[in-house]
Amino acid sequence: MKRLLCIVANMNAGGAETFLMKIYRNIDRNKYQFDFCVNTEQNYYQNEIREMGGRIYVIPAKSESIVKYIVSLKSLIKNNEYKYVIRVNEHSLSVIDLLIAKSGGAEKLIMRSSNADSAGLFTRLLHKMFKFLPMHVPDVKIAPSKKSAEYTFGKSLVKRDKVVILHNGLDVSKFNFSEDIRNKYRNNLEINDEIVVGHIGRFFEQKNHMFLIDVFNEILKIEPNAVLLLIGEGELKNSVLEKVNKLGISRNVRFLGLRSDVNNLLMAMDVFLFPSLFEGMPNTVIEAQATGLPCLISDSITDEANITGRVTYYSLKRSSKEWAEKCLFIAQSNESRNIGSIFFENGYDIQSVTKKFQDIVFN
Repeated sequence: MKRLLCIVANMNAGGAETFLMKIYRNIDRNKYQFDFCVNTEQNYYQNEIREMGGRIYVIPAKSESIVKYIVSLKSLIKNNEYKYVIRVNEHSLSVIDLLIAKSGGAEKLIMRSSNADSAGLFTRLLHKMFKFLPMHVPDVKIAPSKKSAEYTFGKSLVKRDKVVILHNGLDVSKFNFSEDIRNKYRNNLEINDEIVVGHIGRFFEQKNHMFLIDVFNEILKIEPNAVLLLIGEGELKNSVLEKVNKLGISRNVRFLGLRSDVNNLLMAMDVFLFPSLFEGMPNTVIEAQATGLPCLISDSITDEANITGRVTYYSLKRSSKEWAEKCLFIAQSNESRNIGSIFFENGYDIQSVTKKFQDIVFN
């Protein structure tokens, strides 16, 4: 059996982690296994990983002790004789982990770009300083979109087809729209005919929650009974809660936390609002479209995210009022939620994505 070691900060419900889990669930685990090297004791996916035969190793974070981190990671790879190692990254300096893996005996180094920009000036500068590393170190270079591929590996390598574009696939059958599920979930949430605006994402600067709340506040001036569903956790959640309370709109905003029934919650929504500052290839926008949900997203996000033709791009330079008006217009479009075979035709079904991952990593 071939084992792949996945190096990630944690295995919580973020986009990159969810991507790995979707591949892991669908790969032939009689031939291949995934193990995970993390820096946190508690992880959202830890029980599922262990149930599927995976191992979770916790080592010190770089911020805690760079020396302990290097020694621990190298020993882990050497002692367990890992030949295949993948690093999911947001900036170029993450390649250091692959260099450590190589010194520990790893033979095939894989890197997956997970974003198309970085949060904060210092991180951006670090990325530019070490941008040469991901161009040369990884044996296999993976990205979910052309934009994220160019950000991490450079336009030259993308142009020469040296980067594999691997879609954020999903189990399409779980996202087929159901009127029964929609009604059930709206009833459970005590929602009748109100317009439901949805958002899924970690409470983090990149996701632009503060602006999202401004937009929803403007929506309420037009549709006072509208409801906003916020799915996710994160370090800025309390700040967003404070803003919601300060604006006096807490009755209309539901903080749902991390959920395992995202597919069903998407069916209960009328429009998906996603004003991120930047993204590699937003998994949540793909999932929203799979339920036939129309999406309003920022124009900083790659046009590759528009799989179904139901994504509207809008500039973050426009006011929150303009965003609100556009959001309501989309929500009231009454378009059919049936998306047919679009996801299969465009290679976004998880089976074809898993096979491609298996071929490029293990073969």
